Amino acid sequence: MSTLAHVFEAEGMATVALGSIRKQIESTAPPRGLWCDFPLGRPLGKPGDPEFQHRVLEAAFALLDCPKPTVIEFGEAIHDNSDEVLACPTPPRHDPGSHPAVDEARGLRPAYDRGVVISNGRFGAGRVVAADDIPSALEAFIRVAEGTPWTEAGIPGLPMRVSHDIRSYYETAALAMVDHAPAAWASTRWFLDQTEAGKVMMAARQAMQDQDAPQPMWFYLTPGDR
Repeated sequence: MSTLAHVFEAEGMATVALGSIRKQIESTAPPRGLWCDFPLGRPLGKPGDPEFQHRVLEAAFALLDCPKPTVIEFGEAIHDNSDEVLACPTPPRHDPGSHPAVDEARGLRPAYDRGVVISNGRFGAGRVVAADDIPSALEAFIRVAEGTPWTEAGIPGLPMRVSHDIRSYYETAALAMVDHAPAAWASTRWFLDQTEAGKVMMAARQAMQDQDAPQPMWFYLTPGDR
């Protein structure tokens, strides 16, 4: 984005870049940069807090008056509460003949649909796998976890993109089951640590690594710190 900013500036368009990682925004040197010490994925800070978000935008637009390239720090920081645990009970088993993760995903569909409405359609699956196809996508990763070569398991697209849709499906469902905006990574921790689908994705990730899949294919099935 910093490179694009320089291209736009060369054509006479003023730009401001917002960054959440200080070393990154300083090393990429945008013409004007605002470093916001916020969790990744929340460039304007607090969800549902328009006053805070407007303060961020005002600080960013104020940089347009700076005559020289500059990077400044926004005056307020937000730190992820890594101890927060979401209280999102998964649905009871409905179909004992299905894998627990597949049965779970089907049972979460009503919550997922509510989450899509709550977010006005901003969140959800659909990058490569539609919500209707999440159970079958999980079945492909179950096959991988059980030993099928990942190239033969029927994963409906690039594994990391499919896994992103599965996680988005679950996190959108979680949005409908809590009464507040959770900490930035709380819903991801819930998915990986408390759901059957999360267990499948972690097992598939390990299986793909053991199968010598190209590093990007398995590494990005889950956040890198996992």
